[in-house]
Amino acid sequence: MNKKPIIEFKDFTFQYYSQAEPTLHNINLKIYSGEKVLIIGPSGSGKSTLGHCLNGLIPFSYKGDIRGSLKINGMETRDLDIFKLSRFVGTVLQDSDGQFVGLTVGEDMAFTLENDRVPTEQMKERVKEVAKMVDMENFLTSSPYDLSGGQKQRTALGGVMVNDVDILLFDEPLANLDPATGKTAIEIIDRIHRDSNKTIIIIEHRLEDVLHRHVDRVILINDGRIVADMNPHEIIASSLLNDNGLREPLYTTALKYAGVNVTKEILPGHLYSLKTDDIKDQVKNWFKSIDKEEEIKEEKPLLKIENLDFSYDSRRKVLRNINITINEGEMLAIVGKNGAGKSTLSKILCGFEKHTKGRIFYKDEDLKDKTIKERAEIIGFVMQNPNQMISKNLIYDEVALGLRLRNMDEEEIKERVNKALKVCGLLPFIDWPISALSYGQKKRVTIASILVLDPKILILDEPTAGQDYRHYSEIMEFLKHLNSLGVTIIFITHDMHLMLEYTTRAIVLADGEIVADDRPSKILTDKKTIEAANLKETSLYNLAQMVGIEDETKFVQTFIDYERWLKSKDEQ
Repeated sequence: MNKKPIIEFKDFTFQYYSQAEPTLHNINLKIYSGEKVLIIGPSGSGKSTLGHCLNGLIPFSYKGDIRGSLKINGMETRDLDIFKLSRFVGTVLQDSDGQFVGLTVGEDMAFTLENDRVPTEQMKERVKEVAKMVDMENFLTSSPYDLSGGQKQRTALGGVMVNDVDILLFDEPLANLDPATGKTAIEIIDRIHRDSNKTIIIIEHRLEDVLHRHVDRVILINDGRIVADMNPHEIIASSLLNDNGLREPLYTTALKYAGVNVTKEILPGHLYSLKTDDIKDQVKNWFKSIDKEEEIKEEKPLLKIENLDFSYDSRRKVLRNINITINEGEMLAIVGKNGAGKSTLSKILCGFEKHTKGRIFYKDEDLKDKTIKERAEIIGFVMQNPNQMISKNLIYDEVALGLRLRNMDEEEIKERVNKALKVCGLLPFIDWPISALSYGQKKRVTIASILVLDPKILILDEPTAGQDYRHYSEIMEFLKHLNSLGVTIIFITHDMHLMLEYTTRAIVLADGEIVADDRPSKILTDKKTIEAANLKETSLYNLAQMVGIEDETKFVQTFIDYERWLKSKDEQ
Protein backbone atom coordinates (compact mmCIF):
# COMPACT_ATOMS: atom_id res chain seq x y z
CA MET A 1 0.00 0.00 0.00
CA ASN A 2 1.65 3.22 -1.18
CA LYS A 3 -0.39 5.78 0.66
CA LYS A 4 0.81 9.37 0.42
CA PRO A 5 1.11 11.25 3.71
CA ILE A 6 -1.25 14.22 4.13
CA ILE A 7 1.18 15.67 6.73
CA GLU A 8 4.94 15.15 6.60
CA PHE A 9 7.55 16.58 8.99
CA LYS A 10 11.11 16.02 7.76
CA ASP A 11 14.08 16.89 10.02
CA PHE A 12 11.86 19.73 11.32
CA THR A 13 13.24 22.02 14.05
CA PHE A 14 11.55 25.14 15.43
CA GLN A 15 12.92 27.77 17.81
CA TYR A 16 10.90 30.77 19.05
CA TYR A 17 12.88 34.00 18.61
CA SER A 18 12.44 34.69 22.34
CA GLN A 19 14.00 31.36 23.41
CA ALA A 20 17.59 30.21 23.71
CA GLU A 21 16.87 26.59 22.73
CA PRO A 22 14.61 25.02 20.07
CA THR A 23 11.14 23.91 21.25
CA LEU A 24 10.95 21.17 18.59
CA HIS A 25 14.03 19.11 17.66
CA ASN A 26 14.45 17.19 14.43
CA ILE A 27 10.84 16.00 14.07
CA ASN A 28 10.26 13.24 11.52
CA LEU A 29 6.61 12.27 11.32
CA LYS A 30 4.12 11.14 8.66
CA ILE A 31 0.35 11.26 9.15
CA TYR A 32 -1.79 9.65 6.46
CA SER A 33 -5.17 10.71 5.09
CA GLY A 34 -8.08 9.44 7.18
CA GLU A 35 -5.97 8.60 10.24
CA LYS A 36 -6.98 9.49 13.78
CA VAL A 37 -3.90 10.42 15.78
CA LEU A 38 -3.52 11.37 19.43
CA ILE A 39 -0.56 13.57 20.43
CA ILE A 40 0.35 13.39 24.12
CA GLY A 41 3.15 14.74 26.29
CA PRO A 42 3.76 16.49 29.62
CA SER A 43 3.39 20.28 30.01
CA GLY A 44 6.12 22.10 28.08
CA SER A 45 6.88 19.04 25.92
CA GLY A 46 6.24 20.87 22.63
CA LYS A 47 2.91 19.21 21.69
CA SER A 48 1.02 22.54 21.43
CA THR A 49 3.89 24.03 19.38
CA LEU A 50 3.57 21.08 16.98
CA GLY A 51 -0.16 21.89 16.65
CA HIS A 52 0.65 25.57 15.97
CA CYS A 53 2.97 24.46 13.14
CA LEU A 54 0.11 22.47 11.57
CA ASN A 55 -2.49 25.26 11.62
CA GLY A 56 -0.13 28.05 10.55
CA LEU A 57 0.06 29.99 13.82
CA ILE A 58 3.73 29.14 13.43
CA PRO A 59 5.34 30.90 11.62
CA PHE A 60 2.61 33.45 10.72
CA SER A 61 1.58 34.55 14.25
CA TYR A 62 4.31 33.15 16.50
CA LYS A 63 7.66 34.00 14.96
CA GLY A 64 10.74 31.83 15.09
CA ASP A 65 13.46 30.02 13.22
CA ILE A 66 12.45 26.97 11.13
CA ARG A 67 14.82 24.32 9.83
CA GLY A 68 13.75 21.29 7.85
CA SER A 69 10.45 20.74 6.08
CA LEU A 70 6.73 20.51 6.89
CA LYS A 71 4.41 19.60 4.02
CA ILE A 72 0.61 19.47 4.14
CA ASN A 73 -1.09 18.03 1.07
CA GLY A 74 2.33 17.99 -0.60
CA MET A 75 2.83 21.76 -0.15
CA GLU A 76 5.56 23.33 1.97
CA THR A 77 3.72 25.26 4.72
CA ARG A 78 6.20 28.13 4.84
CA ASP A 79 5.33 28.87 1.18
CA LEU A 80 1.62 29.19 2.07
CA ASP A 81 -0.12 31.76 4.26
CA ILE A 82 -2.43 31.23 7.26
CA PHE A 83 -5.58 31.67 5.11
CA LYS A 84 -4.50 29.05 2.56
CA LEU A 85 -3.58 26.68 5.39
CA SER A 86 -7.03 27.17 6.97
CA ARG A 87 -8.47 25.58 3.79
CA PHE A 88 -6.75 22.32 4.75
CA VAL A 89 -6.60 22.43 8.56
CA GLY A 90 -9.52 23.40 10.81
CA THR A 91 -8.65 23.99 14.49
CA VAL A 92 -11.00 23.63 17.46
CA LEU A 93 -9.41 25.50 20.36
CA GLN A 94 -9.61 24.51 24.02
CA ASP A 95 -11.21 27.92 24.78
CA SER A 96 -14.23 27.94 22.45
CA ASP A 97 -15.19 31.51 23.49
CA GLY A 98 -12.04 32.80 21.80
CA GLN A 99 -13.23 31.29 18.51
CA PHE A 100 -16.70 32.85 18.20
CA VAL A 101 -17.39 35.73 15.79
CA GLY A 102 -21.17 35.47 15.13
CA LEU A 103 -24.07 36.68 17.26
CA THR A 104 -25.88 33.36 16.85
CA VAL A 105 -24.76 29.75 16.40
CA GLY A 106 -25.93 29.82 12.75
CA GLU A 107 -24.09 33.08 12.01
CA ASP A 108 -20.93 31.75 13.61
CA MET A 109 -20.98 28.59 11.52
CA ALA A 110 -21.67 30.60 8.35
CA PHE A 111 -18.82 33.08 8.90
CA THR A 112 -16.24 31.62 6.47
CA LEU A 113 -18.92 30.95 3.85
CA GLU A 114 -19.96 34.62 4.02
CA ASN A 115 -16.32 35.64 3.54
CA ASP A 116 -16.19 33.43 0.45
CA ARG A 117 -19.42 35.04 -0.87
CA VAL A 118 -21.29 31.74 -1.03
CA PRO A 119 -24.91 32.35 -2.19
CA THR A 120 -27.34 32.68 0.77
CA GLU A 121 -29.49 29.62 -0.01
CA GLN A 122 -26.44 27.41 -0.49
CA MET A 123 -24.94 28.80 2.74
CA LYS A 124 -28.09 28.05 4.74
CA GLU A 125 -28.19 24.47 3.45
CA ARG A 126 -24.54 23.86 4.30
CA VAL A 127 -24.93 25.33 7.82
CA LYS A 128 -28.02 23.14 8.46
CA GLU A 129 -26.13 20.08 7.21
CA VAL A 130 -23.10 20.75 9.45
CA ALA A 131 -25.26 21.72 12.47
CA LYS A 132 -26.94 18.31 12.19
CA MET A 133 -23.56 16.56 12.10
CA VAL A 134 -22.52 18.22 15.38
CA ASP A 135 -25.99 17.90 17.07
CA MET A 136 -26.64 21.67 17.08
CA GLU A 137 -29.51 21.93 14.59
CA ASN A 138 -31.92 23.07 17.35
CA PHE A 139 -29.66 25.91 18.53
CA LEU A 140 -28.99 27.86 15.31
CA THR A 141 -30.71 31.02 16.64
CA SER A 142 -29.09 30.85 20.14
CA SER A 143 -26.18 33.06 21.19
CA PRO A 144 -22.95 30.99 21.39
CA TYR A 145 -22.17 32.63 24.74
CA ASP A 146 -25.38 31.26 26.33
CA LEU A 147 -24.48 27.65 25.57
CA SER A 148 -23.01 24.95 27.84
CA GLY A 149 -19.33 24.01 27.50
CA GLY A 150 -20.10 21.01 25.27
CA GLN A 151 -22.47 23.00 23.03
CA LYS A 152 -19.87 25.75 22.62
CA GLN A 153 -17.35 23.17 21.51
CA ARG A 154 -19.78 21.68 18.98
CA THR A 155 -20.49 25.16 17.61
CA ALA A 156 -16.74 25.78 17.18
CA LEU A 157 -16.43 22.38 15.47
CA GLY A 158 -19.32 23.27 13.12
CA GLY A 159 -17.63 26.58 12.23
CA VAL A 160 -14.52 24.65 11.22
CA MET A 161 -16.30 21.80 9.40
CA VAL A 162 -18.46 24.10 7.27
CA ASN A 163 -15.40 24.67 5.06
CA ASP A 164 -15.02 20.92 4.45
CA VAL A 165 -11.35 20.90 5.49
CA ASP A 166 -9.25 17.73 5.12
CA ILE A 167 -7.70 17.84 8.59
CA LEU A 168 -9.39 18.57 11.93
CA LEU A 169 -7.06 19.57 14.78
CA PHE A 170 -8.40 19.48 18.38
CA ASP A 171 -6.26 21.33 20.92
CA GLU A 172 -7.08 19.95 24.43
CA PRO A 173 -10.78 19.47 23.63
CA LEU A 174 -11.58 18.12 27.13
CA ALA A 175 -9.98 20.90 29.19
CA ASN A 176 -13.15 22.85 30.15
CA LEU A 177 -15.77 20.12 29.98
CA ASP A 178 -17.55 18.15 32.70
CA PRO A 179 -16.94 14.36 32.57
CA ALA A 180 -20.09 13.32 30.67
CA THR A 181 -19.77 16.19 28.16
CA GLY A 182 -16.11 15.24 27.60
CA LYS A 183 -17.17 11.65 26.91
CA THR A 184 -19.81 12.89 24.43
CA ALA A 185 -17.21 15.14 22.74
CA ILE A 186 -14.94 12.14 22.12
CA GLU A 187 -17.92 10.21 20.71
CA ILE A 188 -18.84 13.09 18.34
CA ILE A 189 -15.22 13.38 17.12
CA ASP A 190 -15.23 9.61 16.52
CA ARG A 191 -18.54 9.72 14.63
CA ILE A 192 -17.29 12.56 12.40
CA HIS A 193 -14.12 10.56 11.74
CA ARG A 194 -16.08 7.47 10.72
CA ASP A 195 -18.68 9.34 8.65
CA SER A 196 -16.38 11.76 6.84
CA ASN A 197 -13.04 9.89 6.92
CA LYS A 198 -11.27 13.18 7.68
CA THR A 199 -7.80 13.16 9.21
CA ILE A 200 -8.21 13.84 12.93
CA ILE A 201 -5.43 15.04 15.24
CA ILE A 202 -6.15 15.35 18.98
CA ILE A 203 -3.68 17.06 21.33
CA GLU A 204 -4.60 16.10 24.89
CA HIS A 205 -3.00 14.86 28.12
CA ARG A 206 -6.16 13.07 29.36
CA LEU A 207 -5.19 9.83 27.64
CA GLU A 208 -7.78 7.49 29.17
CA ASP A 209 -10.66 9.81 28.23
CA VAL A 210 -9.58 10.05 24.56
CA LEU A 211 -9.10 6.26 24.37
CA HIS A 212 -12.81 5.87 25.14
CA ARG A 213 -12.99 5.55 21.33
CA HIS A 214 -10.66 4.12 18.68
CA VAL A 215 -7.36 5.88 17.89
CA ASP A 216 -4.97 4.68 15.15
CA ARG A 217 -1.74 6.00 16.67
CA VAL A 218 -0.44 7.71 19.79
CA ILE A 219 2.50 10.10 19.33
CA LEU A 220 4.36 10.79 22.58
CA ILE A 221 6.40 14.00 22.67
CA ASN A 222 8.78 15.09 25.41
CA ASP A 223 11.44 17.77 25.48
CA GLY A 224 10.55 18.71 21.88
CA ARG A 225 11.33 15.23 20.52
CA ILE A 226 9.18 12.31 19.42
CA VAL A 227 9.69 9.64 22.08
CA ALA A 228 7.18 7.13 20.70
CA ASP A 229 4.87 6.56 17.74
CA MET A 230 2.79 3.47 18.55
CA ASN A 231 -0.70 2.07 18.54
CA PRO A 232 -2.60 2.47 21.85
CA HIS A 233 -2.03 -1.17 22.91
CA GLU A 234 1.75 -0.90 22.51
CA ILE A 235 2.12 2.39 24.38
CA ILE A 236 -0.05 1.31 27.31
CA ALA A 237 1.78 -2.02 27.60
CA SER A 238 5.12 -0.13 27.74
CA SER A 239 6.58 1.91 30.63
CA LEU A 240 6.71 5.07 28.47
CA LEU A 241 3.73 6.82 30.08
CA ASN A 242 5.13 6.57 33.62
CA ASP A 243 8.66 7.35 32.39
CA ASN A 244 7.42 10.60 30.84
CA GLY A 245 5.22 11.79 33.71
CA LEU A 246 1.87 10.83 32.16
CA ARG A 247 -1.00 9.00 33.83
CA GLU A 248 -1.85 5.54 32.57
CA PRO A 249 -5.53 4.52 32.50
CA LEU A 250 -6.83 3.56 35.97
CA TYR A 251 -7.93 0.12 34.79
CA THR A 252 -4.36 -0.74 33.73
CA THR A 253 -3.03 0.42 37.12
CA ALA A 254 -5.59 -1.89 38.77
CA LEU A 255 -4.45 -4.81 36.55
CA LYS A 256 -0.84 -4.21 37.60
CA TYR A 257 -1.82 -4.10 41.30
CA ALA A 258 -3.47 -7.49 40.74
CA GLY A 259 -0.18 -8.85 39.32
CA VAL A 260 -1.40 -9.04 35.71
CA ASN A 261 1.34 -8.84 33.07
CA VAL A 262 -0.06 -6.01 30.90
CA THR A 263 1.16 -6.86 27.39
CA LYS A 264 -0.05 -5.60 24.02
CA GLU A 265 -1.54 -9.08 23.38
CA ILE A 266 -4.36 -8.45 25.90
CA LEU A 267 -5.25 -5.28 23.90
CA PRO A 268 -5.16 -2.83 26.86
CA GLY A 269 -5.24 0.30 24.64
CA HIS A 270 -9.01 0.68 25.02
CA LEU A 271 -11.17 -0.60 27.85
CA TYR A 272 -13.68 -2.02 25.34
CA SER A 273 -10.96 -4.07 23.58
CA LEU A 274 -9.40 -5.53 26.76
CA LYS A 275 -9.22 -9.34 26.72
CA THR A 276 -10.22 -10.44 30.21
CA ASP A 277 -10.69 -14.23 29.82
CA ASP A 278 -7.16 -15.14 30.94
CA ILE A 279 -6.78 -12.45 33.61
CA LYS A 280 -10.15 -12.34 35.42
CA ASP A 281 -9.11 -14.88 38.08
CA GLN A 282 -5.99 -12.87 38.95
CA VAL A 283 -8.05 -9.69 39.43
CA LYS A 284 -10.70 -11.51 41.50
CA ASN A 285 -8.08 -13.17 43.72
CA TRP A 286 -6.33 -9.85 44.35
CA PHE A 287 -9.65 -8.24 45.25
CA LYS A 288 -10.48 -11.04 47.73
CA SER A 289 -7.00 -10.87 49.29
CA ILE A 290 -7.31 -7.19 50.26
CA ASP A 291 -9.33 -7.13 53.45
CA LYS A 292 -9.10 -3.71 55.03
CA GLU A 293 -10.75 -2.58 58.23
CA GLU A 294 -12.71 0.59 57.65
CA GLU A 295 -11.27 3.53 59.56
CA ILE A 296 -13.91 5.46 61.49
CA LYS A 297 -12.91 9.06 62.13
CA GLU A 298 -14.42 11.25 64.83
CA GLU A 299 -16.48 13.97 63.16
CA LYS A 300 -16.28 17.53 64.47
CA PRO A 301 -18.64 19.86 62.56
CA LEU A 302 -16.83 23.00 61.40
CA LEU A 303 -19.11 24.60 58.80
CA LYS A 304 -22.88 24.11 58.60
CA ILE A 305 -25.08 25.21 55.71
CA GLU A 306 -28.77 25.06 56.54
CA ASN A 307 -31.75 25.33 54.10
CA LEU A 308 -29.83 27.67 51.77
CA ASP A 309 -31.49 29.15 48.65
CA PHE A 310 -29.97 31.57 46.15
CA SER A 311 -31.17 33.43 43.05
CA TYR A 312 -29.39 36.02 40.88
CA ASP A 313 -32.60 37.55 39.54
CA SER A 314 -35.22 36.72 42.23
CA ARG A 315 -37.04 34.53 39.68
CA ARG A 316 -34.98 31.40 38.99
CA LYS A 317 -33.32 29.70 41.96
CA VAL A 318 -29.70 28.76 41.24
CA LEU A 319 -29.44 26.89 44.57
CA ARG A 320 -32.33 25.22 46.39
CA ASN A 321 -32.52 23.86 49.93
CA ILE A 322 -28.78 23.21 50.37
CA ASN A 323 -27.92 21.40 53.63
CA ILE A 324 -24.26 20.43 54.20
CA THR A 325 -22.15 19.80 57.30
CA ILE A 326 -18.40 20.04 56.67
CA ASN A 327 -16.23 18.47 59.35
CA GLU A 328 -12.90 19.63 60.72
CA GLY A 329 -9.91 18.24 58.77
CA GLU A 330 -11.98 16.91 55.84
CA MET A 331 -10.86 16.83 52.23
CA LEU A 332 -14.03 16.81 50.18
CA ALA A 333 -15.11 17.45 46.59
CA ILE A 334 -18.06 19.37 45.20
CA VAL A 335 -18.88 18.00 41.74
CA GLY A 336 -21.59 18.33 39.11
CA LYS A 337 -22.20 19.50 35.57
CA ASN A 338 -21.39 23.00 34.29
CA GLY A 339 -23.98 25.43 35.65
CA ALA A 340 -25.03 23.16 38.55
CA GLY A 341 -24.29 25.88 41.14
CA LYS A 342 -20.86 24.74 42.42
CA SER A 343 -19.05 28.07 41.93
CA THR A 344 -22.10 30.02 43.16
CA LEU A 345 -22.04 28.04 46.42
CA SER A 346 -18.36 28.87 46.96
CA LYS A 347 -19.04 32.58 46.29
CA ILE A 348 -21.78 32.55 48.94
CA LEU A 349 -19.49 30.87 51.48
CA CYS A 350 -16.84 33.55 50.89
CA GLY A 351 -19.41 36.35 51.11
CA PHE A 352 -19.07 37.47 47.47
CA GLU A 353 -22.81 36.80 47.04
CA LYS A 354 -25.63 37.05 49.61
CA HIS A 355 -27.94 34.05 49.91
CA THR A 356 -31.69 34.57 49.63
CA LYS A 357 -32.69 32.17 52.39
CA GLY A 358 -30.99 29.92 54.95
CA ARG A 359 -28.05 30.20 57.34
CA ILE A 360 -24.31 29.45 57.38
CA PHE A 361 -22.54 28.67 60.66
CA TYR A 362 -18.82 28.47 61.36
CA LYS A 363 -18.74 26.28 64.48
CA ASP A 364 -21.74 27.87 66.29
CA GLU A 365 -21.29 31.39 64.89
CA ASP A 366 -23.67 32.70 62.22
CA LEU A 367 -21.61 34.21 59.36
CA LYS A 368 -24.49 36.39 58.16
CA ASP A 369 -23.05 39.74 59.32
CA LYS A 370 -19.39 39.00 58.61
CA THR A 371 -17.74 41.07 55.85
CA ILE A 372 -15.79 39.52 52.96
CA LYS A 373 -12.59 40.60 54.73
CA GLU A 374 -13.63 38.90 57.99
CA ARG A 375 -14.77 35.73 56.20
CA ALA A 376 -11.40 35.50 54.42
CA GLU A 377 -9.82 34.75 57.80
CA ILE A 378 -12.08 31.68 58.10
CA ILE A 379 -12.61 30.61 54.46
CA GLY A 380 -9.94 31.12 51.78
CA PHE A 381 -10.80 30.85 48.08
CA VAL A 382 -8.24 29.95 45.38
CA MET A 383 -9.38 30.58 41.79
CA GLN A 384 -8.72 28.17 38.93
CA ASN A 385 -6.43 30.53 37.03
CA PRO A 386 -3.65 32.00 39.22
CA ASN A 387 -3.17 34.90 36.77
CA GLN A 388 -6.65 36.17 37.73
CA MET A 389 -5.62 36.44 41.40
CA ILE A 390 -2.12 37.89 41.16
CA SER A 391 -1.79 41.70 41.32
CA LYS A 392 1.83 42.30 42.43
CA ASN A 393 5.14 41.83 40.62
CA LEU A 394 7.12 40.21 43.44
CA ILE A 395 6.26 37.01 45.32
CA TYR A 396 6.81 38.57 48.76
CA ASP A 397 4.53 41.54 48.00
CA GLU A 398 1.77 39.28 46.62
CA VAL A 399 1.73 37.04 49.71
CA ALA A 400 1.97 40.04 52.07
CA LEU A 401 -0.88 41.95 50.38
CA GLY A 402 -3.77 40.63 52.51
CA LEU A 403 -1.87 41.33 55.73
CA ARG A 404 -0.89 44.84 54.63
CA LEU A 405 -4.55 45.60 53.86
CA ARG A 406 -5.22 44.67 57.49
CA ASN A 407 -2.53 47.19 58.62
CA MET A 408 -0.44 44.51 60.30
CA ASP A 409 3.01 45.27 61.66
CA GLU A 410 5.75 44.64 59.02
CA GLU A 411 7.75 42.37 61.37
CA GLU A 412 4.75 40.11 61.89
CA ILE A 413 4.00 40.23 58.13
CA LYS A 414 7.55 39.05 57.40
CA GLU A 415 7.23 36.18 59.87
CA ARG A 416 3.86 35.04 58.47
CA VAL A 417 4.93 35.40 54.80
CA ASN A 418 8.06 33.32 55.48
CA LYS A 419 5.98 30.64 57.18
CA ALA A 420 3.39 30.50 54.35
CA LEU A 421 6.09 30.36 51.65
CA LYS A 422 7.92 27.61 53.54
CA VAL A 423 4.74 25.49 53.72
CA CYS A 424 4.22 26.06 49.97
CA GLY A 425 7.83 25.18 49.10
CA LEU A 426 8.50 28.69 47.78
CA LEU A 427 10.83 30.14 50.44
CA PRO A 428 13.94 29.96 48.16
CA PHE A 429 12.07 32.21 45.67
CA ILE A 430 10.92 34.84 48.20
CA ASP A 431 12.53 37.76 46.31
CA TRP A 432 11.72 36.51 42.81
CA PRO A 433 9.39 38.24 40.33
CA ILE A 434 6.20 36.21 39.79
CA SER A 435 6.74 36.37 36.01
CA ALA A 436 9.74 34.02 36.41
CA LEU A 437 7.58 31.21 37.84
CA SER A 438 5.91 28.25 36.16
CA TYR A 439 2.10 27.92 36.14
CA GLY A 440 2.21 25.41 39.02
CA GLN A 441 4.45 27.69 41.10
CA LYS A 442 2.10 30.63 40.47
CA LYS A 443 -0.72 28.43 41.75
CA ARG A 444 1.27 27.91 44.95
CA VAL A 445 1.81 31.67 45.30
CA THR A 446 -1.98 32.18 45.23
CA ILE A 447 -2.40 29.44 47.84
CA ALA A 448 0.34 31.07 50.02
CA SER A 449 -1.40 34.46 49.73
CA ILE A 450 -4.55 32.86 51.19
CA LEU A 451 -2.75 30.67 53.76
CA VAL A 452 -0.97 33.69 55.23
CA LEU A 453 -4.37 34.83 56.59
CA ASP A 454 -4.53 31.50 58.48
CA PRO A 455 -7.96 30.37 57.21
CA LYS A 456 -9.50 27.21 58.68
CA ILE A 457 -11.10 26.19 55.37
CA LEU A 458 -9.59 26.37 51.88
CA ILE A 459 -11.82 26.20 48.77
CA LEU A 460 -10.00 25.47 45.50
CA ASP A 461 -11.71 25.84 42.11
CA GLU A 462 -10.37 23.20 39.67
CA PRO A 463 -6.92 22.98 41.33
CA THR A 464 -5.51 20.64 38.67
CA ALA A 465 -7.09 22.05 35.48
CA GLY A 466 -4.65 22.03 32.56
CA GLN A 467 -1.96 20.19 34.58
CA ASP A 468 -0.13 17.10 33.36
CA TYR A 469 0.11 14.11 35.73
CA ARG A 470 3.42 15.12 37.33
CA HIS A 471 2.24 18.66 38.14
CA TYR A 472 -1.18 17.32 39.17
CA SER A 473 0.49 14.93 41.64
CA GLU A 474 2.76 17.69 43.01
CA ILE A 475 -0.17 20.05 43.66
CA MET A 476 -2.37 17.33 45.17
CA GLU A 477 0.36 15.92 47.44
CA PHE A 478 1.08 19.47 48.61
CA LEU A 479 -2.63 20.02 49.38
CA LYS A 480 -2.71 16.67 51.19
CA HIS A 481 0.20 17.95 53.33
CA LEU A 482 -1.74 21.17 54.08
CA ASN A 483 -4.70 19.06 55.10
CA SER A 484 -2.47 17.06 57.49
CA LEU A 485 -1.55 20.40 59.14
CA GLY A 486 -5.23 20.89 60.01
CA VAL A 487 -6.62 22.87 57.07
CA THR A 488 -10.05 21.67 55.90
CA ILE A 489 -10.02 21.52 52.09
CA ILE A 490 -12.91 21.70 49.61
CA PHE A 491 -12.33 21.05 45.90
CA ILE A 492 -14.69 22.23 43.17
CA THR A 493 -13.74 19.91 40.35
CA HIS A 494 -14.63 18.05 37.15
CA ASP A 495 -11.71 15.68 37.72
CA MET A 496 -13.08 12.31 38.75
CA HIS A 497 -9.56 10.94 39.36
CA LEU A 498 -8.89 13.71 41.88
CA MET A 499 -12.18 12.99 43.64
CA LEU A 500 -11.46 9.25 43.82
CA GLU A 501 -7.83 9.41 44.88
CA TYR A 502 -7.73 12.32 47.29
CA THR A 503 -11.13 12.88 48.89
CA THR A 504 -13.14 10.73 51.26
CA ARG A 505 -16.46 12.39 50.51
CA ALA A 506 -18.14 14.14 47.60
CA ILE A 507 -21.19 16.38 47.38
CA VAL A 508 -22.93 16.17 44.02
CA LEU A 509 -24.96 19.11 42.70
CA ALA A 510 -27.40 18.98 39.80
CA ASP A 511 -29.65 21.88 38.78
CA GLY A 512 -29.00 23.68 42.06
CA GLU A 513 -29.85 20.77 44.36
CA ILE A 514 -27.81 18.17 46.24
CA VAL A 515 -28.41 14.79 44.59
CA ALA A 516 -25.77 12.84 46.56
CA ASP A 517 -23.45 13.21 49.54
CA ASP A 518 -21.36 10.06 49.84
CA ARG A 519 -18.01 8.35 49.31
CA PRO A 520 -16.55 8.89 45.81
CA SER A 521 -16.46 5.13 45.17
CA LYS A 522 -20.23 4.97 45.78
CA ILE A 523 -20.98 8.04 43.64
CA LEU A 524 -18.94 6.86 40.63
CA THR A 525 -20.66 3.48 40.59
CA ASP A 526 -24.22 4.80 40.96
CA LYS A 527 -25.89 5.16 37.55
CA LYS A 528 -28.67 7.45 38.80
CA THR A 529 -26.27 10.00 40.35
CA ILE A 530 -23.89 9.81 37.36
CA GLU A 531 -26.74 10.59 34.97
CA ALA A 532 -28.24 13.39 37.09
CA ALA A 533 -24.95 15.26 37.46
CA ASN A 534 -23.21 14.63 34.10
CA LEU A 535 -20.50 12.55 35.74
CA LYS A 536 -18.82 9.51 34.21
CA GLU A 537 -18.41 6.10 35.80
CA THR A 538 -14.82 5.22 36.60
CA SER A 539 -13.14 2.61 34.39
CA LEU A 540 -12.54 0.59 37.60
CA TYR A 541 -16.31 0.05 37.75
CA ASN A 542 -16.31 -1.21 34.15
CA LEU A 543 -13.30 -3.46 34.83
CA ALA A 544 -15.07 -5.01 37.85
CA GLN A 545 -18.07 -5.82 35.64
CA MET A 546 -15.86 -7.23 32.86
CA VAL A 547 -14.08 -9.69 35.18
CA GLY A 548 -17.30 -10.70 36.98
CA ILE A 549 -16.93 -8.90 40.35
CA GLU A 550 -20.45 -8.22 41.60
CA ASP A 551 -19.67 -5.59 44.25
CA GLU A 552 -18.26 -2.92 41.92
CA THR A 553 -18.34 -0.22 44.62
CA LYS A 554 -16.24 -2.33 46.98
CA PHE A 555 -13.78 -3.06 44.16
CA VAL A 556 -13.33 0.69 43.46
CA GLN A 557 -12.89 1.40 47.18
CA THR A 558 -10.36 -1.46 47.48
CA PHE A 559 -8.32 0.07 44.64
CA ILE A 560 -8.33 3.52 46.33
CA ASP A 561 -7.39 2.11 49.75
CA TYR A 562 -4.61 0.00 48.23
CA GLU A 563 -3.21 2.97 46.30
CA ARG A 564 -3.26 5.16 49.43
CA TRP A 565 -1.51 2.40 51.38
CA LEU A 566 1.21 2.15 48.71
CA LYS A 567 1.74 5.94 48.78
CA SER A 568 1.98 6.03 52.58
CA LYS A 569 4.53 3.18 52.41
CA ASP A 570 6.61 5.19 49.93
CA GLU A 571 6.50 8.26 52.18
CA GLN A 572 7.80 6.35 55.23
